[in-house]
Parts: sequence; C-alpha cells; structure tokens
Amino acid sequence: MPSSHADVATEHASRYLQQPCKHWAHKFPVEFNPTHGSIDLSLGRTVMDADASALHITVSTDEGGSLERLESVVADHIKRFAFREELIFDWKQAPAA
Repeated sequence: MPSSHADVATEHASRYLQQPCKHWAHKFPVEFNPTHGSIDLSLGRTVMDADASALHITVSTDEGGSLERLESVVADHIKRFAFREELIFDWKQAPAA
C-alpha cells in the first residue's frame, strides 16, 4: 500500500488534528482524540498524531496514482484551518515494499 509521511512544525498540532477530523466526520469514518486521529477518506486513509511541536501525518492508499492527490487534499484542508500561520508539508513517500 503506497504511503507518505509529513511532519508539520506547529504549536497548534492538536487543533489542526481535530478540525479536519470533525470536518470529515459527517462523510467518512473518523476516530480522534486530542493527540491521535484517523480518517478513512474515499481516496485513502489518513492518520495524524499531535505533539507539542508538530503534527505528524501519514497518508496511504490502495491506488498508487492517487497518493499525491490524497496528500494535496489533506494538506489543503489543514492549511485552510491554519490560516493564521504558514504550514510546510514536506511529504516523503515510503519506499515500496
């Protein structure tokens, strides 16, 4: 399963984890608490972990061609919630197994 990971530096990681989870909960299966969340989007799965200095995001999909699309959708939504600061998403794809 193709996947990629981004560590996004922010002091508001918990907020940026919870907001997209709440946003997508009406359309997709979502589980979350202040430090961990997962969202099963139609494009693939997103798992997020928050600590005091960063939001750690892993996205994975069954369809290799849509991994970049999933990265973009997740990053764009989080950026909208984080409009007060500029977040940098440096996606690193996991090596193929």
